[in-house]
Amino acid sequence: MIEWLAEYGMFLAKTATLVVALALVLALMARGRRRGGDSGSTGQLRVTSLDARFSGRQRQLQLAATPKSGRRQLAKRLKREEKQAAKAAVNERVWVLDFEGDLKASATPALSELISLLIAQLESGDEVVLRLTSGGGLVHSYGLAAAQLDRLRDAGARLTVCVDKVAASGGYMMACCAHHLIAAPFAVIGSIGVVAQIPNVHRLLKKHDVDVELLTAGRYKRTLTVLGENSEEGRAKFLEDLQSTHDLFKQYVGERRPQLDLEQVATGEIWYGSEALSQGLIDAVGTSDAYLLEKLSSQARVLHVSLTSRRGLAGRLAKGAEAGVERTLDRVLERLGRLGWERH
Repeated sequence: MIEWLAEYGMFLAKTATLVVALALVLALMARGRRRGGDSGSTGQLRVTSLDARFSGRQRQLQLAATPKSGRRQLAKRLKREEKQAAKAAVNERVWVLDFEGDLKASATPALSELISLLIAQLESGDEVVLRLTSGGGLVHSYGLAAAQLDRLRDAGARLTVCVDKVAASGGYMMACCAHHLIAAPFAVIGSIGVVAQIPNVHRLLKKHDVDVELLTAGRYKRTLTVLGENSEEGRAKFLEDLQSTHDLFKQYVGERRPQLDLEQVATGEIWYGSEALSQGLIDAVGTSDAYLLEKLSSQARVLHVSLTSRRGLAGRLAKGAEAGVERTLDRVLERLGRLGWERH
């Protein structure tokens, strides 16, 4: 019993440390965002030649797997082949972008800037591959993010979206813009629906004789509130607006994937990649790595384009603290799991 109490006390101490560290991370991140926002810049442009990096590493593996006696001859042959490949005309250019979404689709400004730059460089036959990860978020935020991808389509670029983990709700709103949509076998796809959750503490305030006055101009300026008493009329109007948003979502998806049975898939449900294929939500099952390897094997010029930001001291501290918190949380959860098993 004493041993268990000691272990439990250690668990509480680690939890308290985790809470304090998390508060520090949030404070540093907020400070970093304020400073980053004042600069008005989304970061520095970085272009990485994935085909050159891939061929270089392939060459390194070939040499390592060859006996020492034959490495010199192989190195000469590989060098000749590299020169010949460099002289050959490039049949295709593939531009690779990444988007990792949060609730507010905060990566949209960077995506918008990259797309503006690419549109000015696009040539006939170019393809843009977006590696997308997002569980969705605010309607207007993801509506704007999806509109950026529409700009690529309007510019004549072939857009391929690869989903390795999740593209749900607003994430799928973006993904459906693709000419070709690929998802990993267990990637989460769909959730074509709209949800809203509003707490209401009116009865609690009323119990303690606290009155809340809500003054509006316009019949539906505020339909549901957190503090005031909600009416059936306001609730009905809120649901009407929610349905209207869902209808717009379905219309947007339907225009880009007309083969879909929207009544079947626009229920808010999610499907895994293999299931999503049978529903018509995606075009193929696979990973982004496999798709890009296919492009590399066809001798395409594959360029990864990103915007990297310079972190100040606060940003670096926040990043390090965040990683430390994650490691501590993993250890605490692991320890808690072991304690649970020991009790049984």
